[in-house]
Amino acid sequence: MLFLVAALLLLGVVVGAAAHLPLPVTLVAAAAIGCWLLVYGLRKHRIGTSQKTASYRGGEAR
Repeated sequence: MLFLVAALLLLGVVVGAAAHLPLPVTLVAAAAIGCWLLVYGLRKHRIGTSQKTASYRGGEAR
């Protein structure tokens, strides 16, 4: 969760600075932040899916 807050804070700083930065720099920073958030979301989704599967299997074994 802390990583998500840091990503959003960084996004706010970059968006605020975008008016003063060249377009290629802004696009690279946006792509980096987007990739970071995508990896974070995929990891959270995979963890949630594996926990659901584990609890389902545990219920089935009883």
